[in-house]
Amino acid sequence: MKIPFEKLDKAFENRVRLQIMSVLVVNDRYDFNSLKELLAVTDGNLASHLKGLEKEEYILVNKSFLGRKPNTNYVATAKGKQAFKQHLDALEQFIKSTKS
Repeated sequence: MKIPFEKLDKAFENRVRLQIMSVLVVNDRYDFNSLKELLAVTDGNLASHLKGLEKEEYILVNKSFLGRKPNTNYVATAKGKQAFKQHLDALEQFIKSTKS
């Protein structure tokens, strides 16, 4: 059986990006501070991974203010959700193919 490694998305090779997409696929939106706390990463680490996903057009960034405080929310795009699903499907197919 041929393993569909070409369907694995390099954008999700890093655990932080995989975690970010996992959160955004099951939630309508998530804010920066909540993601940072949930994933236990630094501001800079999270920001760089979010920029990578944004560059791939897998997430959208919404900046607003709550009163005088800035608030940044992230949303998974349809393209991002599809890419994430394909990645998970390829992993699942690989796992099933190795089962004896």
